[in-house]
Amino acid sequence: MKKILTLISSAACGLAMLSCAGGYVPEAGTPVFGDFTYTGADAVYEQNPLGKDEFYTPILQGCYPDPSICRKGDDYYIVCSSFAINPGVPIFHSKDLVNWRMAGYAVERYDDDPRYDMQGGTLYLNGAWASTIRYRDGKFYVGFCTPYGWGIEKGHFSICTAERPEGPWERTVFPEYLYDPGLFFDDDGRVYVVHGQGTLYITELSADVKSVKGEPVEIWNRRFKDSATFGGGFGMEGSHMYKIDGKYYITCPAGGTEGWQVCLRSDNIYGPYEHKVIMQDDSSYPPNGLHQGGMVQLENGDWWFIIMQDRGPIGRVPCLVPVTWEDGWPMLGVGGRDVVTYPKPDVGKRAQPLSAPATSDEFDGKRLGLQWQWNHNPDPARWSLSERRGYMRLRASRADDLTTARNTLTQRVQGPSCEGSVVMEVSGLEDGNVAGFGIFEFPYAYVCVRQEAGERRIVMCNDGDERTVGLLEGDRLWVRVRVTDRDFRAMFYYSLDGREYHPAGELDMGLGLPWTANRFALFNFSTTDGGVGGYADFDWFRFTGK
Repeated sequence: MKKILTLISSAACGLAMLSCAGGYVPEAGTPVFGDFTYTGADAVYEQNPLGKDEFYTPILQGCYPDPSICRKGDDYYIVCSSFAINPGVPIFHSKDLVNWRMAGYAVERYDDDPRYDMQGGTLYLNGAWASTIRYRDGKFYVGFCTPYGWGIEKGHFSICTAERPEGPWERTVFPEYLYDPGLFFDDDGRVYVVHGQGTLYITELSADVKSVKGEPVEIWNRRFKDSATFGGGFGMEGSHMYKIDGKYYITCPAGGTEGWQVCLRSDNIYGPYEHKVIMQDDSSYPPNGLHQGGMVQLENGDWWFIIMQDRGPIGRVPCLVPVTWEDGWPMLGVGGRDVVTYPKPDVGKRAQPLSAPATSDEFDGKRLGLQWQWNHNPDPARWSLSERRGYMRLRASRADDLTTARNTLTQRVQGPSCEGSVVMEVSGLEDGNVAGFGIFEFPYAYVCVRQEAGERRIVMCNDGDERTVGLLEGDRLWVRVRVTDRDFRAMFYYSLDGREYHPAGELDMGLGLPWTANRFALFNFSTTDGGVGGYADFDWFRFTGK
């Protein structure tokens, strides 16, 4: 029987707990934690101890970019961008705005272009950008845009609908390109999207949210030199619209990762709009400020804002900040600034148990855990949880390197530091197969078993540069990767017995794929046609937050 690795690390901030997804039943007396919740064990948390009924922000320590939020009764939901990673547009659920779990995905696969199947190329930076979520009359609506090529103003726009966040979801693809869409339902039943980059527009949709009803109407075209001065090159994007006490509000960021959050306000949906900077602060992670997100009203009337902060190769993490209304403007944080701890939102119920999206996986379940996403649309014939129960089997497709390898299985790294470990069995490899575990971005790095002429070499690969670190005479290899968000370094180790680990190499993590962040990755591909179909079996993936 498999045993789940458990870890308890104490700090002033709380506990780091290892989670397991799947159907494992522990032996009697074995301590097992059902969730991983990262609360931080570095200086910022030690210097800011958590008080009673307080929480730390960020509320999620991985990359969940461009968050949008809505409420249904006493349930809260957020969505975020996912680009070409599949499934797409992750949906999260919470009862208290602090503790979140995965609920599902709005997009099962992309059929827009054969390159999502890695046929004729790849589409790493396409897919789903700047998602928006709203609930109306018994139905959830999730929208996003799909650009084709950075800086090229073309693409399309999608609305996905479902009665439950778990799905099933129905996607409508619009031929129109509505960049960074914010879906809005007005009191009179009319439906709009606020969108654009630099210049902002409002476009009306049909009542059934299936088509565009009218032409885009320009509502804002002013750019910023800095947060206090017009006339520069900083435009606004990532817009979300609200109607509060008869006035229309649009929240939108400007200034990029080091920027600020702006609010527009008008008595008429088409303007004219006045503006105010409602948050400008980089104290929690200089020089990057909090930017882009949306707000939600609680049942008691309070407002809260979920907003992201760029933390480099770790990704854009969502933070939760209170809204204080001043002269009719929603000011964020404490006087427009961010702090490390806040009083928990008053959701009118007892404290919720600590929770976070799943991480570790014993691969014992019948379905893949929601924490996992493929690098593109997967080939269902080349992965299985049932061919060998308790293992993730990956069959090799033909690829020249990791960037073109289909069925690379990924999940987010997390800050301030974390560790991912796997053990794989390679008895099913064929000559030409490259099977391993590592960090995926541009650049990438991994430790793998490369089989050639029946010989299995243990190889450290750093963005295509390979170095043999040993020979594998048995069938099992353990690989461990440690990640930190201060120097953005990943350190790689391997073991032949699961006890003694040897250093294999390092990676200076980058963001060659902007906005997507680094990910843990399990893979098996073949550099030769003859090796297609060879398989590697992954026994488990275990995550530890530091």
